[in-house]
Amino acid sequence: MSASETILVTGATGFFGGALVKRLSHIGHKIVATGRNPGRLDELAQSGRVTVLSADLADPSTVERLTTAGPFGTIIHCAARSSAWGPRPAFDRDNVLGTQNVIEIARRASGARMLHVSTPSIYFRFADQFDTREDAALPSPVNAYAASKRRAEELVTGSGLPHTILRPRGLYGKGDTALLPRLIHAARTGPLPLLRGGQAVTDLTYIEDAVDAVLAVLNSPGATDGAIYNISGGEALPLTHMIESAARHANVTVRWRRVPLPLALGVAKASEAAHRAFAPQREPRATVYGAGVLAFSKTLDISAISRDTGWRPVVPFEEGLVRTFGTT
Repeated sequence: MSASETILVTGATGFFGGALVKRLSHIGHKIVATGRNPGRLDELAQSGRVTVLSADLADPSTVERLTTAGPFGTIIHCAARSSAWGPRPAFDRDNVLGTQNVIEIARRASGARMLHVSTPSIYFRFADQFDTREDAALPSPVNAYAASKRRAEELVTGSGLPHTILRPRGLYGKGDTALLPRLIHAARTGPLPLLRGGQAVTDLTYIEDAVDAVLAVLNSPGATDGAIYNISGGEALPLTHMIESAARHANVTVRWRRVPLPLALGVAKASEAAHRAFAPQREPRATVYGAGVLAFSKTLDISAISRDTGWRPVVPFEEGLVRTFGTT
């Protein structure tokens, strides 16, 4: 990747996109960054090497605006509606149509290389899965988010553009407003369900490790066109331990309540049905997907990206928590 080329980063006001923009601009790249949060865009613009544009990627006029802002040598597509709950049309609009428009921008840039940020949620099934590889058979999507991201991957794969698909797992770090804050809030407001005896293990990813992975893909001649790469911290730990450790850094004591998995799934299904009928815009406290995450082990095989680029995660979970919370 040439330092002289302009890089488009979508979703730059999100956690991952923002971290990428800051790192890329710091090492001297010229960036065009899009997002929907004006305050975050203003913050990114202060670096001096970042041009920011407020943009709805699903709006056809955005294609014209961003084409004019180019040409781009590389497009890193981080923008997405990411949630375990919500109306399917909203996910299709933001994640499918938005990706389709980004592909069109890449085409107009004479075939810009595209790095598409997807999700391991497309692997999810109600069963333990260890060391899942990128070529694993995919189950039926667990929710509208997973369905839309799978469809977005299909669009990128079929675009004919030079591309790489990245599936980063469970990003956390300073500035995270989703993963650990949600877990800590849940622990603060009541007992958490202990499903299947708390045997589930998983692997999360510290944000700077994930940024390093993107840079490794961009700069490595071994990263082949059309490759799909899992990204994770490579450290499989009990989910109960991760939650308790994060909560301890936030001065929250976790309480557990043993709940049979069939009961938890039944309650979640009833809760989802009630919300669909009476409050479809509000996420239920209990979802079927959330119960599955707590109940079943999910870890990723990251040997492909390591083999092709030499990247390996370097921040263990406990160190990542110290960096995240500024504690010891």
